[in-house]
Amino acid sequence: MAKASKVKVQEGFEGREPNEIEWFKKVYQGDKVPQLTLRAVLMGALLGAFMSLSNLYVGLKTGWSLGVAITACVLSFSIYKTLMAAFPRLFKTEMSILENNCMQSTASSAGYSTGSVMVSAIAAYLIINGRHLPIGALMIFIFFVAALGVFMAIPLKRQLINIEQLRFPSGVAAAETLKSLHATGAEASIKARALGVAAVIGAALAWFRDAGKPFAIPGHLDLPGTIRGFALSKWTVSFEMSTVMMAAGAIVGWRVAWSLLLGAVINYMILAPMMLDAGAIDASKLGYRSIVGWSTWGGAALMVTSGLTAFFMQWRTIQRALKGMTKLFASKTQAVNDAISAIEVPTSWFAIGFACASLGCVALLYYYFDTSIWMGLVAVGLTFFLGIVASRATGETDITPMGAMGKVTQLTFGALAPSNITTNLMTAAVTSGAASSAGDLLTDLKSGYLLGANPRKQFIAQFLGIFVGTLVVVPVFYILVPTADALGTDQWPAPAAQTWAAVAKLLATGVDALHPTARIAILCGGLVGIILPILERLFPKSTRFIPSATGLGLSMIVPFFNSLAMFIGALIALILEKKSTLMSERFVVPVASGFIAGESIMGIVVALLGATGVLS
Repeated sequence: MAKASKVKVQEGFEGREPNEIEWFKKVYQGDKVPQLTLRAVLMGALLGAFMSLSNLYVGLKTGWSLGVAITACVLSFSIYKTLMAAFPRLFKTEMSILENNCMQSTASSAGYSTGSVMVSAIAAYLIINGRHLPIGALMIFIFFVAALGVFMAIPLKRQLINIEQLRFPSGVAAAETLKSLHATGAEASIKARALGVAAVIGAALAWFRDAGKPFAIPGHLDLPGTIRGFALSKWTVSFEMSTVMMAAGAIVGWRVAWSLLLGAVINYMILAPMMLDAGAIDASKLGYRSIVGWSTWGGAALMVTSGLTAFFMQWRTIQRALKGMTKLFASKTQAVNDAISAIEVPTSWFAIGFACASLGCVALLYYYFDTSIWMGLVAVGLTFFLGIVASRATGETDITPMGAMGKVTQLTFGALAPSNITTNLMTAAVTSGAASSAGDLLTDLKSGYLLGANPRKQFIAQFLGIFVGTLVVVPVFYILVPTADALGTDQWPAPAAQTWAAVAKLLATGVDALHPTARIAILCGGLVGIILPILERLFPKSTRFIPSATGLGLSMIVPFFNSLAMFIGALIALILEKKSTLMSERFVVPVASGFIAGESIMGIVVALLGATGVLS
């Protein structure tokens, strides 16, 4: 009997990796816990609408977007507890941990995946053309771009989460936050208190830094010294008064963190001064944007080649992951005797959804942006491969290099359509927006994976969030930015849009418009990106001594102070782990999650108070 039972299990999970089988048996909660409920989706939609507005505001101000998953977890739990106390007859039972996870998937999709394109490519289109797109056309375009990324994440989920077990730090933090909020007992109480204290500290720091009341603290602490006669702060070499990046560093781990700092030192303290001497960087405009305008090319090339090299070296896993696509064209539908397949998102959903979203993007590029059909298809093809890179970067470092992925597409179409600035911009909008959505969905799926959620139900929640985000973000963008003259002002600096517009104009004459050193950087970055994954495969026992390709690539895109903060956070976590494994397991992730949640929530509050004129 025992032998027969063993054979049955092997047949039932044929072709599955040990990680997948162990997760299904030990972590997956089945239908024991409510997950995709009406109240979870409605709460996620409301919070997502609120956060999409805050991200639109912050994006137009700073060019950055705030992750909303952890913030949504904390807000949802707190709000629902309050409603239960105030209206016990209407709100009788608490949300389950998986309902809250489902809720944050809807909120994250609504609040993040639809707004990032608005503050970059769409705002850049307005700057260049001086006029808005028809609101209906823009809403459909944003929806299809976000949907393209959501469906694209389906075949990536098994490779990056199930098999490779990538960290996806915000996903880990969100899962830990939910566990702390819902758990009971002494150990849970300790973690919850640690998370709460860290959240208060993060929120207080954000308030004094951003609101400046009753007293202000600086956003950065300048370090002494100069390079080429310029203060270190001009090279972004400073200490950031923020807990978010330090917390992210504690979660992503030591290897990625030291790789980030190594790359940042090379880029900002060695290469950038050399490029200043060579004339590739304008001394009169020295700062983050002038430096990254050059270094982005090498960093993006490094991440693209390393991501694709690492992905295609896993050809057996890729083959298994995509094997189900052939069944779509089989004459007879065969039932899959696999309990895991019954809860994963079906391959047919990916094939149909990706095809429909692709056709929608290609059609809109053709009708509204005068982009030929074949160029639209090239953009969709690039989207899939660059989405692999962006999702891997998100999984390893918690940073989705949306801008870098857009630059790759802009460079490609700078060569294919050198005189068409609109094509350059909008094809990049498809690539970067879809890659951002894919990384966002995978982050949510990581939370669900750790909590034992049903990935198919979680995908549905994410997809529903796209509708909410699109309906809210696009009309509000037209209200905040009625004309092109509103951009590039003190009220709406729109730095990301300014950068996108500048690159589009630069590439209007083709790749030759790039400075010669930038072309060399692309070649060198691409070669390094190929070499590093190969070294990891050849010397697996020495991986900890080999720099992370993603860390090196991102260090050339984010400011030095971001890399420094992540390094410090990882170093603190490493020291704590060496001193006490128990203390590390008990406090590192909860405290890091608390810092991220507290500072994120307060950042949104301050942004909204500023938008309404309460804070001047």
